[in-house]
Amino acid sequence: MEHLPQQYRHLFPTLQTHTMLASCSQSALAEPVSRAIQDYHDSLLYKGTNWKEAIEKTKFARNEFAKLIGAEPDEVAIVPSVSDALVSVASSLTAFGKKHVVYTDMDFPAVPHVWQAHSDYTVSVIPSIDGVLPLEQYETHISDETVLTCVPHVHYRDGYVQDIKAIAEISQRKGSLLFVDAYQSAGHIPIDVKEWGEEMLAAGTRKYLLGIPGVAFLYVRKELADALKPKASAWFGRENGFEGAYAKDARRFQTGTPAFISVYAAAAALSLLNHIGVSHTRDHVKTICADAVQYAAEKGLQLAAAQGGGQPGMVAIRDERASETAALLKKKKVICAPRDNVIRLAPHFYNTKEDMRRAIDEIAAKTIHK
Repeated sequence: MEHLPQQYRHLFPTLQTHTMLASCSQSALAEPVSRAIQDYHDSLLYKGTNWKEAIEKTKFARNEFAKLIGAEPDEVAIVPSVSDALVSVASSLTAFGKKHVVYTDMDFPAVPHVWQAHSDYTVSVIPSIDGVLPLEQYETHISDETVLTCVPHVHYRDGYVQDIKAIAEISQRKGSLLFVDAYQSAGHIPIDVKEWGEEMLAAGTRKYLLGIPGVAFLYVRKELADALKPKASAWFGRENGFEGAYAKDARRFQTGTPAFISVYAAAAALSLLNHIGVSHTRDHVKTICADAVQYAAEKGLQLAAAQGGGQPGMVAIRDERASETAALLKKKKVICAPRDNVIRLAPHFYNTKEDMRRAIDEIAAKTIHK
């Protein structure tokens, strides 16, 4: 898949001067996405209003995200962030009568923050074992009283990939709904919500989806959506806007006017990703990450990712001074994303093996002036 960078690197001006390896935090900005942002700006600057066009762009973005994850457009809500998506979901579960929620110690901190604010729920944490989450842990911690299980598709810290289909089978057998945080997977790992069987999935656009902050998407399975009545819902979550009845699909999880500038960006970014094909991106990213893992080992670097799970789309390197090292790398125009004591190298379809090796050389050589 080396042809992907050759075909598409020219769309990313930053790559002419920088090595961008921070897709787990913020991907490089593509020219089509930049033009979409400019289109939004120009429509206001020169036309004064763009409401109708913005609503159509919102529908287009919803359709593109649905295509990306194998859903139907009316199963997708547009929300400000994944955190907002979970807040809305948490406000909708009273109809089930069960008060037990579980999440994992690999979830992004926003997940426990949401549930800490809901004192009427009993919350349990599923612990990882030596950096992995065996399926037996889900068997043990999900009970018949569990209303919702929250899991990350990919661990934000080291790229560990979970088998969502297997987890969904366990949660369904126990009578629990499953909420999947796909922020670290959507855009570089193929997702099929119908095949996997999860009831809910959310992802934002600023990471592997090539967008900017301000918009995320929430999938809610069609058969489930009508049974839920989120308290975090407002006029964009109602039929025809001004009517009081909930929308008859996942749109009921929407609140107010979305950040249209971010919607414009998302529409262009998702269109590009779907044009390339996430399976092609996955194959390319796996190839260059596998090479980087071997190269890092040859350089004597210690990897942070545990064995097990799927092939990660991230190379996580242990460094007790990760933030300092990342800042020094930035001076050499190598952009990565540190987290705690880990330097995360997260490539996309526009990256090459040479990009990854350059970053690893800089980390290993200790030639950076500190």
